[in-house]
Amino acid sequence: MHRQRPKEAKIPSATCELPEALPESGPRFPFSEPPAPGSVREVAPGMLWARIPLPFRLNHINVYLIADGDGWAIVDTGASHESALAAWETMFAGPLSGFRFTKVIVTHHHLDHIGLAGWLCERFDIPLLTSQTCYLNGANLLLDPEAPASLQFREFYRRHGMSGKSAAMIATRGHDYARMVHRLPVTFRRLADADTITVGDRVFHILTGEGHAPEQVMLYCPEAKVLLAADQVIARISPNIGIWPVEPDGDPLGRYLRSLASLAARLPVDTLVLPGHGLPFYGLHERCRELAAHHRERCEQILAWCDAGACTVADLAPRLFPHVLDPQQRGFAFGETHAHVNHLVSAGLLAWTETVGNLVAVRKTRSTGR
Repeated sequence: MHRQRPKEAKIPSATCELPEALPESGPRFPFSEPPAPGSVREVAPGMLWARIPLPFRLNHINVYLIADGDGWAIVDTGASHESALAAWETMFAGPLSGFRFTKVIVTHHHLDHIGLAGWLCERFDIPLLTSQTCYLNGANLLLDPEAPASLQFREFYRRHGMSGKSAAMIATRGHDYARMVHRLPVTFRRLADADTITVGDRVFHILTGEGHAPEQVMLYCPEAKVLLAADQVIARISPNIGIWPVEPDGDPLGRYLRSLASLAARLPVDTLVLPGHGLPFYGLHERCRELAAHHRERCEQILAWCDAGACTVADLAPRLFPHVLDPQQRGFAFGETHAHVNHLVSAGLLAWTETVGNLVAVRKTRSTGR
């Protein structure tokens, strides 16, 4: 008697199922261009948008100001770099001249978002508001910028197929963080998921997202139907979802897909999204579906390559990101590739095994039913 062959496991869809939404035709942009350097633009009543330059391939960050009584709350800051400092000084002398500032809200610990938080808090004697994870991650990186260059971290990259030279290059990124993040205030006010915060005459609901950065803060105002989304959802690019040596076996991609589903389930279709990069847009639900599909396709590509033979992360990264040449971007590509492999390992479709001193991803043996 023949037993029925069990169906092969698939990439779990429960983590990225999104609710049905009204038909949409791609992101819709209420503003065709960003504010000019040194200027601000109103994006919603009582909300201003400015751009701060970054010395990277992704050459800008959006910062927002929210009317707060007779002052303004600042959301995100830019990196501690001469170009960003010059942009702020230009605005303080120009469109923000005479403004009073009440607080700095930081969405997550990446240097382009938190870099000038301490400087702004000191300059205007105002508090820092952020998630506990953001504050502690930032403080930890500033306390020990040498940690990413440790032998243990370099060995992590090398065991996944990276050359010693490349591993050493990626491991020095902690120095960049220390150079581009001003010292943080010694105290902060915590923002946590499901909290609310009143800014001026508006109540914002605190939502937190995972995957790109742990406990990344987003602010949603139901009255205005506006979401300050940080880097969780961006219209034209996918935020980096990467593995770092401090959590080598983590599944940030799984957490990111769950966060996308949660956002789409909790917020209305006609939400105006104010992202950390790119242009503000409408089309949140569709963009969440696109991002989930994008990562699912990448997982399927990796499975196909691993069907042909065992692969290290270093083998897979240039296939998944064939046009990445910049050293910094190669590091991000490596971490993102690793995140996809870890997600497939968590799903039971791949497994790690050791060969000739390297860890390789192999396709899990298909059950024959016997």
